[in-house]
Order: sequence, then C-alpha cells, then structure tokens
Amino acid sequence: MARKAPSDNIILAFFCLALVSCEANGGVIIARPLPRGAAVVAAETIFNVLQFGAKPGNGQSTQAFIRAWNAACNFNGKARLLVPPGVFTLAETVFQGPCKGPITVQVTGTLKAVADVSEYTGKGWISFDSINGLLLTGGGTFDAQGPSVWKYNDCKGNSNCVRLPATLYINDVQNGKLEGIKLLNSMGFHMHVTNCNLFRAQGLLITAPGDSPNTDGIHISKSQGVSIVQSVIGTGDDCISVGQGSTNVNISKIICGPGHGISVGSLGKLPKELDVAEVSVKNCTMLGTTNGVRIKTWAGSDPSRASRLLFDNIVVDNVQNPIIIDQGYGSRSSKPSLVKISDVTYQNIRGTTTSPVAVNLMCSRQVPCQNVRLNNINLKHRLNNVKVSATCANAQVIPSGIQFPPPCR
Repeated sequence: MARKAPSDNIILAFFCLALVSCEANGGVIIARPLPRGAAVVAAETIFNVLQFGAKPGNGQSTQAFIRAWNAACNFNGKARLLVPPGVFTLAETVFQGPCKGPITVQVTGTLKAVADVSEYTGKGWISFDSINGLLLTGGGTFDAQGPSVWKYNDCKGNSNCVRLPATLYINDVQNGKLEGIKLLNSMGFHMHVTNCNLFRAQGLLITAPGDSPNTDGIHISKSQGVSIVQSVIGTGDDCISVGQGSTNVNISKIICGPGHGISVGSLGKLPKELDVAEVSVKNCTMLGTTNGVRIKTWAGSDPSRASRLLFDNIVVDNVQNPIIIDQGYGSRSSKPSLVKISDVTYQNIRGTTTSPVAVNLMCSRQVPCQNVRLNNINLKHRLNNVKVSATCANAQVIPSGIQFPPPCR
C-alpha cells in the first residue's frame, strides 16, 4: 500500500521546530531566522559572548557582553547567555530588563573588573535590573579586583562615605536564582539584593581577606521571599546582613568566617526605614568571626520594627560575640534607638567564645526588647579556666532548657 504523504500542517510544524522561532500572524505561521550570533542546543537558543565580539585577555569586553545580553533579553524564546572558559575584563556592566522571557546566564569563565574606580558611576560592577525569571549559574568566578581599590574606602572613619560598587547589584529581580558561582575580592559588598521577590542563592563561594574594608558577603534589603542556603562566605564584614524592608528571609547551612557573622541590620540609619519581619537563620557555622548572630540598630533612629526573628542550631567556634543585640550601633547620638525589637528566639546555640561575655543584649531604653527567648544555649570560653557570663539591658528575656552561661533577667 502506498504511504500517504504527510499533511501540510505536519510539514509546516516540523519546519518551525527546526528554525526554533515561529509566530502566528493572521493565522499564518511564519518561520523566522535566528538572531545573529545565536545557536540552538536542545531547543534553547545560546548567545555566546564570543559571537558578539568578546575577547579573553586584558582588553575590555563590556560592550560585547551588553550586545549579547540585549540579543538574549529581546529573544522571544528560551535564551541562554553563555560566557565560555577564559578571562574577560569588564568595566561597569548593566544587564537591563525587562526581557521577553526567562533568561539563563551561564558563566563558566572568569570575569575580571577594571580596577579603576572612575569607571563606576552606579552601585554595582555588574548589575541585573528589572528581570522576571533569572538564573545565574555555571561555576564561574567574578573577580572584582578589590585589593586595587580598597585604599579608597574611608567608611571606617566616615559614616557618610560613598561605598565602592558591589560585585553583583541585583535590583527588582522576580523569580531569580543564583547557584554555583564564586565571588572574589569585591570592591564594596559582594552582593546586594534589593527590591526583589522570590530570590534564591545557593552553592556560592564568597571570599575576601578578613581585613578587607566593608566587603559584606550578601546584603538584603526591601525584598521578600529570599533564601540564601548551602554557601561558604568569608569576608571583611558581615557574611550576610538583612536590612530594612526585608520579610520572609531564610538563611540556612552557611559556613561563615572570617567576617562579622550574620546580622539583622544595621537598621535605623536612614529616615523612615521599613520594618523587618520573619527572618530565619538556621543550621549555620561561624568560624573565628567577630560576631555570631547579631541584631544591630542605630542610636537616634526613626521608629521602625524588627520582629519574628529566629536563630536556630548555630555552631560558633572561637567567636567574640556569639549572641549580641546592639541598639547603639554606628552612631554617637545620645538619643536612643527607636527600632522596636520583639519576638526573637535564640535556640540550640553552642560552641566557644573568645570573650567572657557570651550573651550581650543591649536594647533601647526607649523601646525595650520584648519576648526574647533563649532556649538551649551552651557557650563556653575557648580557655577552660575562663568563666563566661550574660549581660543585658532593657530586654525581656524568657529562658528555657540548657542555659550556659546563666541568663540575665
């Protein structure tokens, strides 16, 4: 029996799939060619930065990266921006959305910053802005060349200093995910996550020397539904800090050190800051850090709130201040902080301290801390013959379970 010829519809459908991009126009399916510099792999269109003029080495590839991003961002289909192996030098680079669909950025090589602070006018070396559906992955390295510019950082003696750019400045990203990348020697913060919703970072390696200035690992602000998990962070400042307007934040399985620990705050530096709520820090380890888990607010602040904060299953190893609330942080003002701290739980926190004061709760005299629960606290000095104690002021403490040192009341 003679085989029937395929129908016109089947032939046309096959033709469209082969060319990846098809669209309906008045009921007629029109096949479109791929953008210049793109290739198709497993129904995903790859935009390789090499095809847009990027060159490994000391020459700048900034404009080539932006051209590749624009092509991927404006592609009506599944797009992947690929950075292959090699070292690519970039000045300030903004990956701007919105895009026509979700986009993957796969960095397998190394990105190296231009070590000239005059090249940077914004808040980040590499910024992702106004994107719905971002995946940044690939195992690559972002080397910000921090040692070349740290001498310009005067924030230690100047509270109104202009901060150096973050390695990654992630703003207004919805449904974002970072996984398996390395951030090395940031100029300012390594990563700033702000105005984001449903954002997850995992499997990160963030590293800078312990004496590097203001090189926070990850700072979160004005964001909801943020998770930072299964990462190793060692810097010259907070490994992770949670700033104003952050809600529903989950921090878990972080190894932190060197650095200043994991902090809620600082809060109250700016006028009319937004509240912080529903922050969970669990299953983390602090190695030789200045602080373990800390809440810090500025003296003389405007009113705001920090509530429903959980610190659970934290191991501290030779940490100076394992548990600390500091409501006189960062300001010489004689006025009390007006950040109201309440419903805080510290539980299953254990290990060694380098200070005789293992628990230090210094709350505001104007708005005392309320409902601070201490459950199963077991902290000892690294030297067996040194006793440790707890101290507190203006704090309502509710102890339960193991309490070493004995709680203040």
